[in-house]
Amino acid sequence: MSLLLLLTACLLICLGQIAQKYAVESWRGTESSTVAKLRSPWLWLALCALGSGLLVWLLVLQRLEVGVAYPMLSLNFVLITLIARFVFHEPIDRQHWLGIALVIGGVMLLGQQT
Repeated sequence: MSLLLLLTACLLICLGQIAQKYAVESWRGTESSTVAKLRSPWLWLALCALGSGLLVWLLVLQRLEVGVAYPMLSLNFVLITLIARFVFHEPIDRQHWLGIALVIGGVMLLGQQT
């Protein structure tokens, strides 16, 4: 159950980050007012996802030690990198991929403790 909650927190936080990116991309090239920006559905999705992620994260912290749980959030680096590459078509260099591989290895090692 703890790992499922941790994965849910990761996914909600990633969704929030992606929605933030879409929100600012929708503002690019337009001179919209602050009120118009606040009407962005992407912004509200980001706020809801990040808020929900925080609430799930609090449940995670009730069940796992912070020294184990927090480093597991580094899975977000992996997910966001994959989304940046395949959804936003951002270039990712070899050094970045190596870092992602190291993060995955570290998460696998930590996952053995839970």
